Amino acid sequence: MDSDLEYKNIEDAKNSPLATELYNFPFVKEVFISENYVSITKFDVVEWNEVTNEIRSFIKQFVAEGKLIILENTTQNVAASKNEITTNNVEDLDDVSKQIISILDEYIRPAVAADGGNILFQSYNEEEKIVSVILQGACSGCPSSTITLKNGIENMLKQLIPGKIEEVVAVNY
Repeated sequence: MDSDLEYKNIEDAKNSPLATELYNFPFVKEVFISENYVSITKFDVVEWNEVTNEIRSFIKQFVAEGKLIILENTTQNVAASKNEITTNNVEDLDDVSKQIISILDEYIRPAVAADGGNILFQSYNEEEKIVSVILQGACSGCPSSTITLKNGIENMLKQLIPGKIEEVVAVNY
């Protein structure tokens, strides 16, 4: 698997046996599957401490049994389906956008991934100096993601690309 997949509902999860089965848990709201982790967003009907062990055991057993996580003929690319910037067309971007992507890839994405999420570059408006990003996985619904976005990501981009960034905004679907 070479891309992250985000499932907002069970209908979206048809190409993932793991995500489909996770939606059998009544508290599962969204599923995000990356190369080396699974992130689940839950409804507020339960607390994490009530379901963490059950979910971990389920995923561990699912993987141990050798079941397919993603169907092999899957061509779904969530990034491409939402017209996000992918590495295939980076060369068409302006220099500031390339710098932003480089900073996101090197400094920010690893930290966000450690918390079960992902961040994708959406666009850069040179006139307004606004960077739009997409937060996925645990980050898309996390209450502290706004603080991280403003205090962490926005400040870092402003420091590393002086005079070119006024604001970073999250554009989630």
